[in-house]
Amino acid sequence: MKLSVLDLVPVFPGSSPQQALEQAVLLAQTAESLGYNRYWVAEHHDMEILACSSPEIILSHIGAKTSRIRLGSGAVLLPHYKPVKVAETFNLLATLYPGRIDLGLGRAPGGSAHVSIALSGNFLENIRQLPDTLSVLMKLLANEYELDGQPIMARPIPPVSPEIWMLGTNHKSASYAAEFGTGYVFGHYMSEQNGVEVLRAYRQQFKPSKACSEPSAIVAVSVICADTEAEAVQLAAQSAALFQPHREQQPQQAPVNPQAEEVRSQTNRKVVVGNPGQVRAQLLELREKYEVDEFVVINSIPDYKKRLRSFELLASAVL
Repeated sequence: MKLSVLDLVPVFPGSSPQQALEQAVLLAQTAESLGYNRYWVAEHHDMEILACSSPEIILSHIGAKTSRIRLGSGAVLLPHYKPVKVAETFNLLATLYPGRIDLGLGRAPGGSAHVSIALSGNFLENIRQLPDTLSVLMKLLANEYELDGQPIMARPIPPVSPEIWMLGTNHKSASYAAEFGTGYVFGHYMSEQNGVEVLRAYRQQFKPSKACSEPSAIVAVSVICADTEAEAVQLAAQSAALFQPHREQQPQQAPVNPQAEEVRSQTNRKVVVGNPGQVRAQLLELREKYEVDEFVVINSIPDYKKRLRSFELLASAVL
C-alpha cells in the first residue's frame, strides 16, 4: 500500500499564514523521510483558515527543500484558468524537479461565489466550457496543440512530463478522467456518491492517452491516527469542530469525551479514526473495497505537532 499527503495548509487558531506555510514544508519533509509517495497541496481562495491560494508557488518552494517525494496540486481548479498558463506553470515545475511533478485538476470553485467572480468571471460558463479547456490542456502537455494552424508550445518542455490526475467526488469527474485518459482520484472523505460505482465506471470507460496508457486510481481519505483510540476520537471531534460554519464568529467546541461511534456518525463515517492498528485495518478494508493500492491522506487535527504525529503513526502502521 502507498500513502500520500493532501495538505490544505491550515491556519490553526493562534497561528499565522507564515507559520502554516512553514508547517507545510515540515510536513512535506517529514512525509518524504517516512516514505510517503506524494505531497499535494489544495487550492482555495479567500478562506481565512487556509493558506493555499496558489499551490504551484508552495510546490516550487517545497521542491527546493525536498529531494524525492512527488509534488502536486490537489487540485488546480481548472475552470478559473486558461490551459496555456496551467501547462506552462507545471511544465516549468517539472523542469525544475524532473520526474516529481503531478498536475491534479479539479472542477470546484474553491471559494465563495463572489471570489469566484473576482477570479475568473462567470464560473458556470467556465464549467460549461471545461471539456474544451481539458482538450486544449491535454494537447499542450503532449506538445500537440495548434491554433490557426500554428503550433503552440507550453515552454519550457520538461524532460519528464507531469503526471495528470483528475480529482472529484462523482461520476462527472470520473467521466472526464476516463474520456481524456488521466488518472483519477476519488474524494472518499467528502463524497456522498457510491465510490465503488464511480471507480468502476472510470475503469470501464477509460480511453488510453499519451499521459496515461491504462486507468490508475487513488482514493482520498481523511485519517486521524493517535497512540490510543480515545485520543484519536477526541482529535477527530476537534478537527470536525474546526471546520463548522462561522467558526470565526462563534468557535465550535468539541465534546470533552466523545464516543467513537458518535464521531463517525457525525462525519458520515467518512473519517478513518483510531490507533495505528485500527487505522491500518480500516485502510485495508477500503483498499479491498475500492481495489486501489494508494491513498492520499488529509488530516486537519488543529495542532501542528499532533497532526505530524498522526502522519508518523500512520506511516509506522502501513508503510
